[in-house]
Amino acid sequence: MKYRKSFLTIAVVIAALVLAGCPDPGGGGGDTTKPTVSSTSPAALATGVAVAANITATFSEAMTATTIVAANFTLAGGGAVSGVVSYDATTKIATFNPTSDLSNSTVYTATITTGVKDSAGNALAANKVWTFTTVAAVAQGPAAVNLGTAANYAVLAKSAISTTGVTAVTGDLGISPAAASLVTGFALIMDGSGQFSTSSLVTGNVYASDYSVPTPANLITAVGDMETAYTDAATRTPAVGANLNMGAGTINGVTLTPGLYTWGTDLNITGNITISGSSIDRWIFQISGFLSLANGAQIILSGGALPQNIVWQVAGTGATLGTTSHFEGIILALAAITANTGATMNGRALAQTAVTLNATTLVEP
Repeated sequence: MKYRKSFLTIAVVIAALVLAGCPDPGGGGGDTTKPTVSSTSPAALATGVAVAANITATFSEAMTATTIVAANFTLAGGGAVSGVVSYDATTKIATFNPTSDLSNSTVYTATITTGVKDSAGNALAANKVWTFTTVAAVAQGPAAVNLGTAANYAVLAKSAISTTGVTAVTGDLGISPAAASLVTGFALIMDGSGQFSTSSLVTGNVYASDYSVPTPANLITAVGDMETAYTDAATRTPAVGANLNMGAGTINGVTLTPGLYTWGTDLNITGNITISGSSIDRWIFQISGFLSLANGAQIILSGGALPQNIVWQVAGTGATLGTTSHFEGIILALAAITANTGATMNGRALAQTAVTLNATTLVEP
């Protein structure tokens, strides 16, 4: 009877424990609660996240550090992102540290898989997935030069536009106040409207001051906008330090990052140079003398830099692109622009006198 009472007492105690939510001490129980992610940084759907940010997740309980690894904590945004994953047992925080800064204006997806486990071996009930968006990119360099309606033309000149050889221009040509007779070498064909002409050398139209309305007025406005843009670029506060008179007016093999550069002399580009920056960065090159790009020399863009964000303001006797050279950007010239045989250009030739193209390929941005 004595033993029977003891067994009954034990049974009552176990029943009470079970009813109280405690595991059966004789049933091999223990911690069976699955861990959760209690918070993240950046938070889900966050915007304006710094590109240098780390991604963290705080767990509801202590985790097994050996399961907090790159295979179980990933980041993707237009492709997988490489990084280093770590775990702090004191704070219960897992961190994904990207190998390099994230991209601007990009949606990223962070994932923590069920491969992570708590100290009792319990895995997450389901993958933890959240997204966030990085901060919008900020343009580096000077404020943009507004071309106004001059941006409607690949070539715009006041006194003459001429070509020899097989030139190919993608974009419109405009001349004013000079008349269409000063556009030579293009074998112009007048459109029936009388407002423009065409040429086999031009993927676009040719406009002249003596064509039918509204062309004359449009050209007067465009030339005025060209002159205003030139003045804007020319009167920006000159550069200082390394960006002032770089190379004493002769450069070769240099990389030009976003900014304003000033030469109180001619500028001779004697070999390849690189303009490096993002697609929204800007450059202004103020040149007091003439601009010369040597035969065969190339201006190379890198990092996403675009020719429409590069302005070459030339105050001297003009700009010359050498034979088979390659140029990037918009030339705003007080005098003439000449491109020699085989030269190529991504940009615009906007001159307050004449533009001469000799078997030149010019593509507006």
